[in-house]
Amino acid sequence: MKEKIVLVGGGGHCHSVIDVIEQTNRYEIIGIVDIKENIGKKVLDYEIIACDDGLETIFQTCKNAVITVGQIKSNQIRVKIYKKLKQIGFHLPIIISPLAYVSKYAILEEGTVIMHHAVVNANAKVGKNCIINTKALIEHDCVVEDNCHISTAAILNGGVVVKENSFIGSNSVSKEYITIDGFIKAGSVAK
Repeated sequence: MKEKIVLVGGGGHCHSVIDVIEQTNRYEIIGIVDIKENIGKKVLDYEIIACDDGLETIFQTCKNAVITVGQIKSNQIRVKIYKKLKQIGFHLPIIISPLAYVSKYAILEEGTVIMHHAVVNANAKVGKNCIINTKALIEHDCVVEDNCHISTAAILNGGVVVKENSFIGSNSVSKEYITIDGFIKAGSVAK
């Protein structure tokens, strides 16, 4: 029997997370929480069942939640939602696409989503509430702290530390063993 899960956020990132969750075949998506004006609408095959005000009621019948709000300009909404879900008592499971590779020697923390074809290599650590997006590469000995987004096809070479609340843009590449703190725009090389 599949565990129930509610998705929080009904935008574009939600589409991709739905696909990953369906591929895992582990969770039954009971619906989506989004803004009040969208209640009753659908995202792919799933109905928007409530706004944030309904989370405590949902918790009575569903203990799992995943944040499906993306992060481009800021992670403030994701962080706010994370804190609210934790305060209510939700469990935020780690969601890993079966098309991704995560080393058995890697450490992942709660609320993190690993998208299709991402790689998290040996002795890497990914903190809470992170997005490791499609085809991202987190090489050996990297540390990605809490609330980060490693965008599509970004490459973190060995030993890189990505500080809390950072954003690494699509197709960015880092030099090995550096610390990144902040926003790296798409296509950049971090040295």
